[in-house]
Amino acid sequence: MQTIRTLNARKRIALVAHDNKKKDLIEWAKYNKAALARHELYATGTTGKMMEEELDRPVRKLMSGPLGGDQQIGSMIAQGEVDVLIFFWDPMEPQPHDPDIKALLRLGVVWNIPMACDRATADFMLTSPLMHQEYNTQVPDYQAYLSRKV
Repeated sequence: MQTIRTLNARKRIALVAHDNKKKDLIEWAKYNKAALARHELYATGTTGKMMEEELDRPVRKLMSGPLGGDQQIGSMIAQGEVDVLIFFWDPMEPQPHDPDIKALLRLGVVWNIPMACDRATADFMLTSPLMHQEYNTQVPDYQAYLSRKV
């Protein structure tokens, strides 16, 4: 069984980037400044500060990723407070908070939100007509999972 959750035309977008990918995410955001202005932006620590300066608009800044920012965004996804995740992660660099990163990506899939982990996917996603209109997403019903006995 599925339930429907409506994503509004003005999406709540979480922006996250590993250190080696922050420059790429900032460049992408500057290029897409007009499209991003139509949405509400959230970001982890340093990324949020950089994003706010470059876009000259408010960004809700959370903690730095390794200090809990990834988990804060994951919690917001689980509570239906984030509609889209754009996470430029670095697959070539080991991260000390790798379990947090995997948990964040897992939650994006669990709650069926659009996610982009690279520039090409972020471009496709941001230019989709669905990005700028209401969208009904199907969220799995986890009641059977929650009610099973261990």
